[in-house]
Amino acid sequence: MHGYEMIQEIGERSGGAWRPSPGSVYPTLQLLEDEGLISSESEGGKKLFTLTDTGRTEAETGPEAPWEEAGRGVDWESMNEIRQAGFGLMEAFGQVWKTGTAEQREKALAVINDTRKKLYLILADEH
Repeated sequence: MHGYEMIQEIGERSGGAWRPSPGSVYPTLQLLEDEGLISSESEGGKKLFTLTDTGRTEAETGPEAPWEEAGRGVDWESMNEIRQAGFGLMEAFGQVWKTGTAEQREKALAVINDTRKKLYLILADEH
């Protein structure tokens, strides 16, 4: 697989709970190659990575895949509701910012800042 394909695959296997950044994936791939656990070859200007025999043995005897743990115990329905609420909030804010007057923008910014504070207060009340 190419590095980008690995990032996509980890995102899918974790159910969206974990999507590593290129800044963490590519140095890790280089380290694994330096250790002889994977090999690479150029394909169309990109590197294609493959497990070596040593790497395959290590993968089979190693700990559980990290994406298994990343998605375990996540309430996906609630997570989706939270995402939709956040997207809806940002969409409304964006609309006010694009089409509103300076006064409306100022009010919208105050609402966002007040909401952020109220969310943190929810956590403060629980401890």
